[in-house]
Amino acid sequence: MTGAPTLNPVAKLAAALILALGLIFSVDWVSALTALVLEVALLLVLRVPLRQMLLRGAVVLLAAALTAVTILLYGQPGGTVYWHFLLINVSDGSITLALATFLRVLAIALPSVLLFIDTDPTELADGLGQVLRLPARFVLGALAGLRLVGLLREDWQYLGFARRARGVADRGRLRRVAGQAFALLVFAVRRGSMLATAMEARGFGAYPTRTWARPSPFGGREIALILAAFAIVAVAIGVSVATGHWNFIGNL
Repeated sequence: MTGAPTLNPVAKLAAALILALGLIFSVDWVSALTALVLEVALLLVLRVPLRQMLLRGAVVLLAAALTAVTILLYGQPGGTVYWHFLLINVSDGSITLALATFLRVLAIALPSVLLFIDTDPTELADGLGQVLRLPARFVLGALAGLRLVGLLREDWQYLGFARRARGVADRGRLRRVAGQAFALLVFAVRRGSMLATAMEARGFGAYPTRTWARPSPFGGREIALILAAFAIVAVAIGVSVATGHWNFIGNL
């Protein structure tokens, strides 16, 4: 078992929020790069599986690259203009801003994605209810809904098989998709209503008597993770200010 999944999901959620909030106040490449390097080191310490890190990191990398390309082409021009066509302006200012945006998206999204590898939704619900003391009705309702999301793909597939067996899916692709989507919506509403009734009948709404099957411990490892997130933000901002690259987002 890897080290990261043994951490309380609430601590992972808190660390991801701290990193995100600490990095949104400036758009400069120094603080983003510093935070990104420290985050990768933290993920390695937590023993996040390298294969999962590369696979999910590739998706984040693609999203960051697409965002950077948009900023590069349509960002605020400044300095030397290298290419201009209609609304497209590629200049020193847009290149710098695109690089900063690319690194910042990586620094914010990467830990948010990788920290929750193999995190069980039930463990997250246990943490939200026991550590953060959120209402049990809300937590368990969200957990039940999340559990049902995974069934939508199977329902869509079975609906397609049924419609093909009745011969109503042989032509009109757009019409078939629209009809099948409406049928899936009706089926999901019915299932949700049945689930809500069953949960209510079994006492899931009785918060004063709500008990938890599994404890959700929150100890030194979780506190260390949160402190590490604060340290990464502090170092990133400190390096950016010390090197003169700090660019408060309100000054853009």
